[in-house]
Amino acid sequence: MQQQKNSQIDHNSAKNRRRHPRQNDWLFKILVSLNVIGWCVFLAALIVFHYARPEFVSGVQAFWGVTGRQQWLSSLSLYLIILLFTCVLISVIVLILKRQRNRREHDYYGINGYVLMFTAVSSLVILYFELNP
Repeated sequence: MQQQKNSQIDHNSAKNRRRHPRQNDWLFKILVSLNVIGWCVFLAALIVFHYARPEFVSGVQAFWGVTGRQQWLSSLSLYLIILLFTCVLISVIVLILKRQRNRREHDYYGINGYVLMFTAVSSLVILYFELNP
């Protein structure tokens, strides 16, 4: 009889007590939306980076006397910095919310936010040294 109770307790404690799957969870939907928004902002930062950076002048262009812009565009550089800081802010928010949501050992870790934050922070550091020689 005691053995039967112990096996029942073990069976009940191993049961998943979540009420609904994570795809129906409102916090999970917010996290996915924030991740998508963060990556879209990073994509916008890449587009702004393309237009803000100095122009590349190849050897043939230099031989023919074609000149290119040698400095960063200050107006677009400001937008680039703002977009990268927005990426960092969004990824920090996602990581904090994910920490609140994932409490179990077998929950998904979610490397997306870490990759976005690392990429945006390293881009900001490199941009800082490029703009401040």
